[in-house]
Amino acid sequence: MTEDYLGRIGTLIRDARKHRGWTQQQLAAELGTSQSAVNRIERGHQNLTLDMLARIGEALDQPLMSLGQGPTHLRVQGPTTLSGSIEVKTSKNAGVALLCASLLNRGRTTLRRVARIEEVNRLLEVLDSLGVKTRWLNEDNDLEIVPPATLSLESIDEVAARRTRSIIMFLGPLMHRMSDFELPYAGGCSLGTRTVEPHMTALRPFGLQVKATEGSYHANVSPGITPRRPIVLTERGDTVTENALMAAALCDSTTIIRNASSNYMVQDLCFYLQKLGVRIEGIGTTTLSVTGCTEIDVDVDYSPSEDPIEAMSLLAAAIVTDSEITVKRVPIEFLEIELSVLEEMGFRYSLSEEYVAANGRTRLADLTTLHSVLHAPLDKIHPMPFPGLNIDNLPFFAVIAAVAQGQTMLHDWVYENRAIYLTELNKLGGKVTLMDPHRVMIEGPTRWSGTEVVCPPALRPAVVILLAMLASKGTSVLRSTYVIHRGYEGLAERLNELGASIEVFSDF
Repeated sequence: MTEDYLGRIGTLIRDARKHRGWTQQQLAAELGTSQSAVNRIERGHQNLTLDMLARIGEALDQPLMSLGQGPTHLRVQGPTTLSGSIEVKTSKNAGVALLCASLLNRGRTTLRRVARIEEVNRLLEVLDSLGVKTRWLNEDNDLEIVPPATLSLESIDEVAARRTRSIIMFLGPLMHRMSDFELPYAGGCSLGTRTVEPHMTALRPFGLQVKATEGSYHANVSPGITPRRPIVLTERGDTVTENALMAAALCDSTTIIRNASSNYMVQDLCFYLQKLGVRIEGIGTTTLSVTGCTEIDVDVDYSPSEDPIEAMSLLAAAIVTDSEITVKRVPIEFLEIELSVLEEMGFRYSLSEEYVAANGRTRLADLTTLHSVLHAPLDKIHPMPFPGLNIDNLPFFAVIAAVAQGQTMLHDWVYENRAIYLTELNKLGGKVTLMDPHRVMIEGPTRWSGTEVVCPPALRPAVVILLAMLASKGTSVLRSTYVIHRGYEGLAERLNELGASIEVFSDF
C-alpha cells in the first residue's frame, strides 16, 4: 500500500517536472539534492516528508497536495457524439481586466455573471490581500468589489500574484494610488523585462517608470505628468491597451492612444470605464480618445459580454466529433473571420437572428453546427489583431485541421514556442509536423486513438488535446489540468451535459 502511494506521488512529481521542461538534474539542483535522489522519488522508492513535498511543489510552481488532494486529471471515454445546446459564459479576459480596473473606483463595483475560473480566483486573492472586500453574491456568479480607502500593498499575497499573468494590469490603476510600489511576478528577470517594455511605452508618458528585477516590478511615479502628445503603442496588445486606458481614466486631460487593440476585452473595459464617468471615443477602432476624471467614486453595475474563445472551443468540440449542437450567446462580431475560414474548409452551420448582450453593446447570436465534410484551406491559417483571426483561437484550428482532408499550415507568429505544444496531438494519432517554433503542418483526416497525455502548460493547446480526446477511440487520460481551470469554468461537466463521458479524478 505504501509503495503504491509513493509511486503515485512519484508520478505526479515526474509529470510536474516534465510540465516545466526540466530534467531530473535541474530539479535536483533546485532542491539541493542529487539526480539519483530525484530518480528514486519519481520511481516511488523514496520516503517523503510533507516539507519536502511542499519544497518540490514550490520549485515546480505546482502544488502537489492541497487540503489532502493532489492535482486533478480527466479520464475521457470516446469516441463521443455531442447533442443539445450550451450557453457561452462571460469572457475570461474581460473579467480579469474589469477586476483590475475596479481599483480605479473608490465606490462599489458589481460585475454580473463573472466566469468563476482559477485566473479570477487568484486575482481575488490578490485583491483581498490588499484590503479590497470581494464577495460572490449568488449562484449566477455576480461579484461585488468594494475597495478600501487605502490599499495595503505591503500585505500583497505574493503566491497568488505569481500564479496569475494578469498582475501587470495593476500598473495602470495603482500608479494613481501611490508614488512608489512593487508588484511580484512569475518568471525570471529577462522575461519580465521583455514583458513589461511595451507597457512602459504606454505608461511612461503618465510619469511611470518600472524596473523588472528579482521577480518584482519596481514602480515609481513622478507626480503631475500627463501625456503631451498621442501615445503610439509599439504593439497592438490587449493588456498594453488596457493599461494605457486605465492610466488615462484618472488623468485630468484628454489622452489619444494610437495603434490600440480593439479586441473584445478592450471594448468591455471601455464600456465599464464609460459607466465610471470616463469619456471614450473611438471604441472598436485603433485610435482611442480618453478624457479622464480627477476622481472616480460611484456605485456601478456592469455585465461583461460572452467569451468568443470559449465559443470557438465549443464549435471545435462539435467539429472534431462531427456533432450537431447549438451554441447559444455567441459574440458573433468577434468570430466572423474564424467562421469565414471554417466555411472555406466546408463547415456548415446556421445562425439565429442577432440580439444584444447584457452590456447593451455586443452582438450575440445562437449558432447550430451541422454535419460537415472538411477539407484543408487553400492558404495557411494565421492570426491578426482584431478584426482578424484571434490569436487565442488559432490552436483550435489544429484539431479542426486534423479532421479535414489535406494539409493545413498554422503560423503562430505571436508566441515563441506555443506551436510546439500542438505536436502533442500526435500521441492521439494526429500527424502534426513542427516546421519551426512558429509553424506546424497538419495532415488529415485523423484516426484518433486514446492514450495518456500530460496537460501542456499553455491554456488553449491544453483544451485542444481534450477536444481530440473526445473523438479518440477508447480511454484517454489528461493529467494535471489546472491550466484548463485557469480559463474555463466547469468545462468537463458542461461537455458531459452534451453527451461527453469525462471523469474528473485525483490521485489522492
